[in-house]
Amino acid sequence: MSLLRLFTRNASIIRQSSYTALAHRSLSSAPALFHGNHVAKGEGPYTVHFQTPEGEEIDVKAAEGDSLLDLAQRYDIDLECACEGSLACSTCHVICDPEYYNKMEEPTDEENDMLDLAFGLTETSRLGCQIFMDKSLDGLKVRIPSATRNLRVDGSKPTHH
Repeated sequence: MSLLRLFTRNASIIRQSSYTALAHRSLSSAPALFHGNHVAKGEGPYTVHFQTPEGEEIDVKAAEGDSLLDLAQRYDIDLECACEGSLACSTCHVICDPEYYNKMEEPTDEENDMLDLAFGLTETSRLGCQIFMDKSLDGLKVRIPSATRNLRVDGSKPTHH
């Protein structure tokens, strides 16, 4: 038997066994699992006050454990996130009101390393992906800087999916 014919025959057998396995597999009826709290807009016991670079104030509702990045994406607030919240960039940099900054946990070394790359760094700067809402932060006020240091070559902003 030629090598080509042997390969074709084996590929056909493999394909058939894959189809058979798929045909006999039962479908799962488990509920879908989601990342995060998935609170609808306007729900949640806490309030966050975002100030855009243009000075517009946007008040949003937050649930326990929501990050500021989650909230910005949920409410279509223009807060960049080039690394999608993996703590690998500084594009979700926000400037926190000093009253609330002192209520937050200290930034980790990894967050501080990324903050060193942030545009317009201040004493109360944090990354939005690292601030998680709880009762002590109800009423939090944050300002979004006028620019970011987005290292993407084309300068594009990633979209939330």
